[in-house]
Amino acid sequence: MSNKTILVGPTGFLGPAFLKKDSSIIAVGRSKIPSHLENQFVEIGGDLDFSPLDRVEFDNVIFLIGCSEHKLLNSHPTMAIEKNVLALSSFLMYLKKSKRVVKKIINFTTMLQYDSLKMSIPCGENQPRNPYVNNYVMSKYISELITEQYRDTFSIIDVRISNVYGPTQLHRPDIVPSLIWSILETAQASVWNKTPKRDFIYIDDAVDAVLKLIHSNYSGPINLGSGASYSVGELCLYLEEISGVSISDQNIPVSGHMEFCQDISLITSIIDWYPKYKLYDGLKLTYDEMKSFYETQFL
Repeated sequence: MSNKTILVGPTGFLGPAFLKKDSSIIAVGRSKIPSHLENQFVEIGGDLDFSPLDRVEFDNVIFLIGCSEHKLLNSHPTMAIEKNVLALSSFLMYLKKSKRVVKKIINFTTMLQYDSLKMSIPCGENQPRNPYVNNYVMSKYISELITEQYRDTFSIIDVRISNVYGPTQLHRPDIVPSLIWSILETAQASVWNKTPKRDFIYIDDAVDAVLKLIHSNYSGPINLGSGASYSVGELCLYLEEISGVSISDQNIPVSGHMEFCQDISLITSIIDWYPKYKLYDGLKLTYDEMKSFYETQFL
């Protein structure tokens, strides 16, 4: 029986990790995938024309078109909706109009939609949400409304992912890659504030979970995190030990969750999965691979 998966939006941070893990996944996007990947590639136009998929057989979808650069999205009145809602809505409409039979669709949202003032820790899927935090959070909240509109037609999982990290060649604004790039390029680094606690999940754990969720019978929102909470200060201590570079604290007040930890009991009850990587181990793997890439490319 056919069980082919396509990945729509393959050139960001998460996409290449899925493609590397499973070479049978078909990459679908506007830009070609990195040369070291052997996956089949299907090109679509920049106008969200998904008709090239008419000729492609597939059963499952990992949908990754979107943008998570908060500063950029929050400074523009419509960009978050354009990047994180319109593409998803267009794709689901394409599937419905073309009468595609799809077993599973994976959509990525965010744990940032949980209401900092009302949630309890660890945070489960039924905790209160606040979509009005900023443009980015609003766009991800709306994306879940879009998937709900199509849930009678398709089995869709909205993955509310926590702080996912891992090796990347991209200069991303997320705390782990931004710190590591700063360490590698300038031999110094700083954070706004070391107090907040976050749920960090290593990319290999996240990929393994999603590839198992594809074959589950579940449809709806689900948390994906490590189920553990670490302060930014602890993360910095680990990176200092790994790199030998001190990371300073600017003591600037920050917004968002001051303490967060995912309740992962739902996902662990649905699939045979549990995070394998502790934060230190994941950071060590991330730093070593990024350091090797930096030395190869820039030194």
